[in-house]
Amino acid sequence: MLTKNMTGKIRVGDLLVEEGVISNEQLEYALKKQTISGGKLGKTLITLGFVDESILLNILSKQLDIPFVDIKTFSYSRDDVRSLKETIARRFRVSVLKKTADKVILGMSDPSDIFCLDEVEKFFGLPVEPVIVRESELLEVLDTSYGESEKIASLVKEINEGLTEESLDIDDIVQDSSTDEAPVAKLLLKIFEEAIKYKASDIHIEPDEKVLRIRQRIDGVLSEQVLNEKRVASALVVKLKLMSSLDISEKRIPQDGRFNLKIKTKNIDVRISTMPIQYGESVVMRLLAMDEGVKSLEEVGMDQKMMLTFRKAIARPYGLILVTGPTGSGKTTSLYAALSELNCPDKKIITVEDPVEYRLPRLSQVQINEKIGLSFSKVLRSTLRQDPDILLVGEIRDGESAEIALRAAMTGHLVLSTLHTNDAISSALRLIDMGVDPFLVASSLKTIVAQRLVRKLCPSCKRKVVVDKKYHYMLSEKQQNIDVYQANGCVHCLNTGYRGRVGVFEYLTITDELASTLREGDIQAFTELALASEAYSTLSDSVFSLVEAGHTSLDEMQRIFV
Repeated sequence: MLTKNMTGKIRVGDLLVEEGVISNEQLEYALKKQTISGGKLGKTLITLGFVDESILLNILSKQLDIPFVDIKTFSYSRDDVRSLKETIARRFRVSVLKKTADKVILGMSDPSDIFCLDEVEKFFGLPVEPVIVRESELLEVLDTSYGESEKIASLVKEINEGLTEESLDIDDIVQDSSTDEAPVAKLLLKIFEEAIKYKASDIHIEPDEKVLRIRQRIDGVLSEQVLNEKRVASALVVKLKLMSSLDISEKRIPQDGRFNLKIKTKNIDVRISTMPIQYGESVVMRLLAMDEGVKSLEEVGMDQKMMLTFRKAIARPYGLILVTGPTGSGKTTSLYAALSELNCPDKKIITVEDPVEYRLPRLSQVQINEKIGLSFSKVLRSTLRQDPDILLVGEIRDGESAEIALRAAMTGHLVLSTLHTNDAISSALRLIDMGVDPFLVASSLKTIVAQRLVRKLCPSCKRKVVVDKKYHYMLSEKQQNIDVYQANGCVHCLNTGYRGRVGVFEYLTITDELASTLREGDIQAFTELALASEAYSTLSDSVFSLVEAGHTSLDEMQRIFV
């Protein structure tokens, strides 16, 4: 039987010393640190690097005869989690994983907390059966289960009750609601908190005939919350206009703006667009997390073969590298992954963007501002006088900026840029269609990457199936005969079956033969030669490699290409 100290807790430190995991000196040092920080001893030992979390939890599981549970593979109910008061769950850092009429199975990162067990048992009036879980996974369960949807609905109702039938124009109410405690401000805070929690890229506020829809784009797909108090929409729109310095009296024309927010520890740049619609004004906000680090080429989803080819391309001293795809396909993320590898003291790198989405040290980053005449073409001319080795052009928007970028690539600069086209082959032709001389395109363009983002299957609930016949039309005969995984849905993935996204890529290297057809302006010959080229890899092959590895589904493949 394990000894307990006077506070009613099992002596975890002594247990680890007895097992030979840590020394007495390490325990004494950790206890001193714990006294200063006020945290739990186990977490302090993990933070100091004296013990690995998995080793600690397995020892506790063995010594206390309490099972260890991997929450990622455990099927729990959101309602069961929420059966315990959120204040209790967060204070003790525990989660109800299963509740029956006879007992409660309680996930704990610190099963030695006897007081916690007593508190939860008293709350339910049922026996509590503890299991050991990782703290990081437990906190994710709490954040997912105790969502903000009910709080949002409650705040909307509170605001709506404060409006009279005559107070449809509530500009004055919103302007008076400048404190953090004002209902409209609290409502917006909850909306943003929920969006950040679920890593939404966009928030849509859409007044309909009788309801207000608040939608969030999570992993590229919109999820919706419908609220019955439609009149609250005008309060939200006016407040957002004030925050982004837009004209609150103008409701007839679209407006664009931006503002910065700090949500807990995250700094968020919000780009806002308003547009008059039939039942009011629609607002769409793009959220950019300013604190998120730049991803590596491995993290954006490039496989080994693709990375070797791409790294060879960006190692060139000159030439244009294009990354293409629709809005929100991760083009800028891929380019910054390349810049992070190129960023070194002996390279001068300038970026011209709208907006500047990532911050990297040593880079000279220029924010476009069309309102004051700071356009892409004007800035590009100036950047060439700054003697850059590498130039990132956020987007080639017209023939003028395309020509400047191509001439820079032809005169000793490595130029990275994006273009809104569907595939790699059409990108070269699009530059010519913009009015750029085919000779200039053929001489400067070196590599084209087309990309999309596909959702990754939730590892907690994906299940293996045989390929359904409805997918045969987009697969080869060999591909039709393999086992694949499909989405199922669980609490870990908000019942979508997917968690997170990864890039898929199409790649085309402009060979001498392809360049020759471009100079001649022979579109048909260029297309046929590119399709047959060994330097061309397709998006469908990239997606299917993820399907075959069990990372995504045929439904996602179909969603991207059909």
